[in-house]
This record gives sequence, structure tokens and C-alpha cells, in this order.
Amino acid sequence: MKKNKSSPKQVIEEALLKKALGYDCNEVIEEYAIDEDGNEKLLKKKITKKHMSPDIPAAKILLEQYSNNNQSKYENMTEEQLRQEKLNLIKLLQNEGE
Repeated sequence: MKKNKSSPKQVIEEALLKKALGYDCNEVIEEYAIDEDGNEKLLKKKITKKHMSPDIPAAKILLEQYSNNNQSKYENMTEEQLRQEKLNLIKLLQNEGE
């Protein structure tokens, strides 16, 4: 795990967001054999890029959490402020998904 200055809560929220949006990762498969001297020798190494699909339960948790935390924030906004907030959120999600 990378060392960063984020709080545990932020790390969990970032991981949950990644899972909710889907992500790409590398799967590494290595095959070893024992040589005449008794040492392990790498025979094959296969790296496959995999796409992990978005996870609906993770998205639901995020939406519920976001809704609970920001409910009062949106109640007093004008229609124009709500439209601007929507555009900001869409940009944020697109940047996180990249």
C-alpha cells in the first residue's frame, strides 16, 4: 500500500470510489521451475491487463453517504447553483475515472 498523507477515511473513500467506477489493473502470472542446483528459475511470466467492472453495491454506498452528508447543502441552492454543482460533480467523476 502506498504511503500518503491521507487519513484512513479518505483512503477508504478513494478505494470505494475506484471500485464504484471500475478500474484497470495488471494480473501477473509467473511459472517457476527448480534447476539442477536447486534454485528457482523463472520459466514464464505473463502480464494481462484486466478491467474490473464498476461495482453496484459500492456505488450505492457512495450515493447514500453523499446524499446523507450533503442533503442540507442542496436544499437552499437556486436552480442555477444546482446546475453548476451538477457540472462540477460530473467533471470530478470523469477525472477520477481516468
